Amino acid sequence: MQVARQFPSGKKVVPHVAAVPSVRRRRLGAELRRLREQTGLNGEEAASALDWSASKLSRIENARIGARVSDVRLLLELYRVDEDHRGELLALAHAATEPGWWSGRRLATSPEFDEFVALEDEASAALCYSVFTVPGLVQSEPYAAATLRSAGLVTADSPRTIRRRVEMRMRRQDVLTRPDPIDFRGIVDESVLLRSIGDASVMFRQLQRLLELMRLPNVELRVLPLDGFHGPVMGEAFTILEFAPAYDVTFPDAVYIDSVWGSRVHTDDVAHLYRLSWEQLHAHALDPDASAACVARIADTVWK
Repeated sequence: MQVARQFPSGKKVVPHVAAVPSVRRRRLGAELRRLREQTGLNGEEAASALDWSASKLSRIENARIGARVSDVRLLLELYRVDEDHRGELLALAHAATEPGWWSGRRLATSPEFDEFVALEDEASAALCYSVFTVPGLVQSEPYAAATLRSAGLVTADSPRTIRRRVEMRMRRQDVLTRPDPIDFRGIVDESVLLRSIGDASVMFRQLQRLLELMRLPNVELRVLPLDGFHGPVMGEAFTILEFAPAYDVTFPDAVYIDSVWGSRVHTDDVAHLYRLSWEQLHAHALDPDASAACVARIADTVWK
């Protein structure tokens, strides 16, 4: 049974079911639009040639609805796509019909974060910078619970909502150990390792978790030292997601920016600017061995 929260205004707010499109669906829609424009057809002309409404074609190209494989085949024939590329796009169309693990779940998060989860699940690499807490993908469960309980004091989340968010955060971490794991490269400010989230046992367990994950070949975590730092000062956490080419279709980098003013996913120029910032931070951070030594030292001297 779905439970709604009642506000003084009388408006009811219920946890929404995630319905964000997968990267596969977005790739397909963007490529179909590119092929149409390449032929010189506008949306109305292409839709009319197939006896469709222009709105149907627009929704497919913008990934607002899924496309049937048979509809994709008709479009590819209309655009006279060569056989090799047609085969790749039909394979992509089949893959785009498969729902992500988040589909149909009550995630108890914002639409912006739902979009980020869908992107993260299909990304090939994640470049993360965190200035206040350990990045979500490398959090231990007790640390995640303590972090989300703290945030819940501001957003007035129920214990049930917090539990759901902890479960979702743990599920997201599967990208680190799946057969084709994401390449995770994180930078954390040294203050993150010193800031008490939960109690000392939670912090010690969290830093031990970091040391375990840092042994994985696809995980690199660097510490930005408090002393001797002369790089750019960034007051907000962000994650840049990269996507490897698939089915002969590229997908742009995306950056998720998390701040008290709200969260949002950006692409193109904004993602490029944050990449430049991340590269500067990366250049001033400790190398992987020195970072591991720093984490181990703080775990033993501060939290053990």
